[in-house]
Amino acid sequence: MKAVGYKNAGPLDGAGALADIEVDKPTATGRDLLVQVQAVSVNPVDYKIRANRPPEGDEHAILGWDAVGEVVEVGNETSMFKVGDVVWYAGAIDRSGTNAEYHLVDERIVGRKPSSVTAAEAASLPLTTLTAYEMLFDRLRVADPVPGAAPAVVIIGGSGGVGSIAIQLLRALTDMTVIATASRPETQDWVKDLGAHHVLDHSKPLTPQIEALGIGQPGYVFSTTHTHQYIEQIAEFIAPQGRFGLIDDPESLNIMPFKTKAISTHWELMFTRSLFGTADISRQHDILNEVADLIDAGKIRSTATQTLGKIDAATLTRAHEILETNKAKGKLVLEGF
Repeated sequence: MKAVGYKNAGPLDGAGALADIEVDKPTATGRDLLVQVQAVSVNPVDYKIRANRPPEGDEHAILGWDAVGEVVEVGNETSMFKVGDVVWYAGAIDRSGTNAEYHLVDERIVGRKPSSVTAAEAASLPLTTLTAYEMLFDRLRVADPVPGAAPAVVIIGGSGGVGSIAIQLLRALTDMTVIATASRPETQDWVKDLGAHHVLDHSKPLTPQIEALGIGQPGYVFSTTHTHQYIEQIAEFIAPQGRFGLIDDPESLNIMPFKTKAISTHWELMFTRSLFGTADISRQHDILNEVADLIDAGKIRSTATQTLGKIDAATLTRAHEILETNKAKGKLVLEGF
């Protein structure tokens, strides 16, 4: 089967970078589904792993996690899906990826594809949706009020893939005030259109901008990018006993400024449940089905902003190049082989 892989960790223009390859078609066993991939999207985790994690052995490593496709084979222990079902999912970080014609995935982290959108539109959402949903409702517990705090969530980096769906989830599932940051006119318009109540410019001091809103100190902060640059400001404007979460990878992070306010800190990785086979691994199946219902009800929309072309090395290279600028809006998707 066709796939796209890399032979050596490093830059896109280095030896052993992304290449079109042929590999054996896998077989479904146990709780696995074999999915014929129709569309994928590209996330920052793709280029970070390509640049830093060498493949094991002499074989190419296949990247890609977001996928939409049709189940063509089921393992002998499966019970959630059947052949012919169209599904969406974000995969597991310790298994071969979705940049391939056929892909194996544990059914417990798979949901039914929303029927009201195309495969490419749906492919933009699984990884970012799971990341945002788990952070908001499992880690920050936004449904549990912070005493005395404004019922508001500040999303730093609101126009990226995770921020874009986090805004929509908050609007669809809560009555929280959504405050998103964006610095360029086009990204500010994007987050407003997605439903943010207020938009702040993160290239300027955040505390006075939040104070000017007159709503009090927000109880929750969700940082999606450049957290180390904002940590002292967050300590200033977040409410005492507030909850702070992040998903990026700062080389170091000094959270000592949080001590006097007793700020709890939460790190979200949506691969944790699959990586450790947690007792609640099927929570991701439930989340994806819930969000599929929200999409089909018109309460959440796709965050795909550009379909780049077919799933091949040239198109994926272009996607990685765009994401490495850290200026992408929404999600980049690829469709077909």
